[in-house]
Amino acid sequence: EAGEGLERRLQLLLDRDAPDYEKRRERYQERLDRELDVILQMGFPGYFLIVADFIRWAKKQGIPVGPGRGSGAGSLVAFALDITDLDPLRYDLLFERFLNPERVSMPDFDVDFCMEGRDRVIEYVADKYGREKVSQISTHGTMAARAVVRDVGRVLGHPYGFVDRIAKLIPFEIGMTLDKALEQEPELRQQYESDEDVSTLLDLARKLEGLARNVGKHAGGVVIAPSELTDFSPLYCEPGGGSTATHYDKDDVEAVGLVKFDFLGLRTLTIIDWTVKAVNSIRRDRGEEELRIETIPLDDRSTFELLKQCATTAVFQLESRGMKELIKRLQPDSFEDIVALVALFRPGPLQSGMVDDFIDRKQGRARLAYPTPELHHPDLEPVLKPTYGVILYQEQVQRIAQVLAGYSLGGADLLRRAMGKKKPEEMAKQREIFRNGAMANGLDAAHAEGIFDLMEKFAGYGFNKSHSAAYALLSYQTAWLKTHYPAPFMAAVLSSDMDHTDKVVTLIEECREMTLSVLPPDINRSGYKFRASDETTIVYGLGAVKGVGQGAIDAVVAEREENGAYASLHDLCRRVDARRINRRALEALVRAGCMDGIGANRATLMSMIPPALRAAEQSSRDAAMGQDDLFGLTADPGDQAAAPVAKPAVLPEWPDEERLQAEKDTLGLYLTGHPIGRYEAELEEVVTGRISDLAGGLGARQMAEGGRSRGERSVIAAGLIMSIRTRNTQSGGRIAFLVLDDRTGRIEVSVFTEAFRQYGHLLGKDQLVVVEGSLGYDDFSDGWRISAERILDISKARETYARRLVMRLGEDRLRNGALDRLQQTLSPFRDGRCPVWLEYRGEQASAVLRFGEAWRVRPTDELLQRLVALGGDEAVRVEY
Repeated sequence: EAGEGLERRLQLLLDRDAPDYEKRRERYQERLDRELDVILQMGFPGYFLIVADFIRWAKKQGIPVGPGRGSGAGSLVAFALDITDLDPLRYDLLFERFLNPERVSMPDFDVDFCMEGRDRVIEYVADKYGREKVSQISTHGTMAARAVVRDVGRVLGHPYGFVDRIAKLIPFEIGMTLDKALEQEPELRQQYESDEDVSTLLDLARKLEGLARNVGKHAGGVVIAPSELTDFSPLYCEPGGGSTATHYDKDDVEAVGLVKFDFLGLRTLTIIDWTVKAVNSIRRDRGEEELRIETIPLDDRSTFELLKQCATTAVFQLESRGMKELIKRLQPDSFEDIVALVALFRPGPLQSGMVDDFIDRKQGRARLAYPTPELHHPDLEPVLKPTYGVILYQEQVQRIAQVLAGYSLGGADLLRRAMGKKKPEEMAKQREIFRNGAMANGLDAAHAEGIFDLMEKFAGYGFNKSHSAAYALLSYQTAWLKTHYPAPFMAAVLSSDMDHTDKVVTLIEECREMTLSVLPPDINRSGYKFRASDETTIVYGLGAVKGVGQGAIDAVVAEREENGAYASLHDLCRRVDARRINRRALEALVRAGCMDGIGANRATLMSMIPPALRAAEQSSRDAAMGQDDLFGLTADPGDQAAAPVAKPAVLPEWPDEERLQAEKDTLGLYLTGHPIGRYEAELEEVVTGRISDLAGGLGARQMAEGGRSRGERSVIAAGLIMSIRTRNTQSGGRIAFLVLDDRTGRIEVSVFTEAFRQYGHLLGKDQLVVVEGSLGYDDFSDGWRISAERILDISKARETYARRLVMRLGEDRLRNGALDRLQQTLSPFRDGRCPVWLEYRGEQASAVLRFGEAWRVRPTDELLQRLVALGGDEAVRVEY
């Protein structure tokens, strides 16, 4: 089967007319034969065939499958069996990184499926191999240091505050234990030694620490047994008769001889699938050949131009700010560069200087040595050339050992593992083997030792190239789709993130940056998901409206597609089954703006909902009772006049604030405007930048070097408080965490004790505030955060930053007593710091009058509105 699969692959990979065709074909066949010998020798042919079977089934069912991940992408047999989609010989991926004949280990293919189809594949496997032989795998949550203290404290009946204080003294880091915490934290040690309650609590907790606390399910692990699972493992059944799982965890499952298969859901595959289907629908209408994502060229110039511009929002693996900064510096122009990006963007390479070295060599700022002077040997040029002489991948360490010291690739994998684990006795053994092998190949001992030292140094930072290349392929595919089909691609991305409001806000702003229009949701145009209506326009999805279930939306869309657009709210209520859509759903649709096209305004539509539902209910009741109209004829359900209703009175539209708040409540964001909109011109004079741009000056290097949450850069930001969390501190103070939104994006703001004491009264949901503080990258939350030092409301911000309030009056208004009215208007606000100027323009003269210190005012919204009423919209301005 592998031989037949390779033949199919080679028909696409090789040019039969090329002079080196036979030589290249022999290379593939030799590699395949070698891998098959190892697989058969180790007893794993069944494993490969089972994986190939369920992947092949998934593809036949139209379920997208990833190109591979992890070291399995280095197998040519997997490529031939359609398990992976990346040619391992083209990218010098090593089979021995996956299966090592010199060290028996279980094979482990991690297979990515579309999120929507993953469960169907698991069902197929269970049906094919027998449900008594197939099961998911359990995981055991353990009583870690902090958790065990909280659990023991609760059982002992201690007050929550007491237990919480002790738990928070335990450092928050991976692998922390109570013994380590007592060594590292002096205050915890002092409490333990001086307080009997604390010592009793911690002593009991230490006895229980590490025990299993609860049972869960492995995210993607599935086990297939040769006979009934109970022959190998006890089973765990969820309370209430739910699904079962092996009671052994993944390590114990493998220890008893069972093989684990990983079925993972990857959202990116869903996005690619939705995009390709939308594109092919357009292509079919045009009579064009359908797009096959696996056949797109990997050297598309326009795709690399998009990457170089750092326009990588929504591009798999390449969309974080730190990655964008790295892309900006690296300027990728080949697929190999994308593979390198995935491998480079990790703390080790970023902190070691490897990234700077790699970029300098690529950009020509450093000598391009193939290989580097330290590793001078002509046989290493093909190994290190793709990475400009830098040892970036684990496979390169294996290749160097093979080329210079005569290691087999299996032995070289043992060397790589030893270097990674840094065991002194094993490293001493490997150093001797390498030195002797290198000397046998003509190197002197000192040169061999130097090369070994460099390999050891870089092995700690090396990345699995098989995984990097497989994921780089998905990165490239999403970048290619964004370049050539931006509207369908962004519609798919928005649809995949409909439930995550923060992401939708960012993505809609990205659409605007791409000059794509995002139309509001429309009952007569929208489907459940976002969709591209043309090459530059996206229609908002009804599924993003909170309070409306998918069943209701499906009913509305199905009726519209069958019988045409809705003419009015009454028409919609009459045509859609009332059991599928209720008053709450209709109100949500009105408030979100979905009904704007079939009503006078939202206020009027909202008032029409009760009578429309009553009329629809009466019509349904009449139909059920068999009543006919006055002429004895049953009304045609498609006839708009079948259920005449009184024309409603048109009400004044809601104020902008109410309309926008309704949108936020139902969509999670302000779509047709933003409460900050009326202040944007003013705030542009005050803030450092929009939230979407605030962190642009910090790069991947700073992030990797610790990303201090404070002190990186002083900024002024403005926005609405979308959410707020407060909590007490151990010292008795209070702190808060805000999410600030300014229409372009969102950012978290930390308000610590002193700032909260001064400005806590300004903090409330949907309040507009201006924040002065320090912007930094917070490793814990993996995002940018502002540490607030000063918080102002809009009036105080005007007073703080404004140079003057200017009022312009003409001769005609002065004749009508405007000065007296101006005095009366300003008087209640004369306790501020903002100077007032009056610009007079008459037919004969003009002048600027500067009011005295006694007339400094608070430039509140109320004052500005009164001044506009006095002089008109163009008569008032605040200068900064």
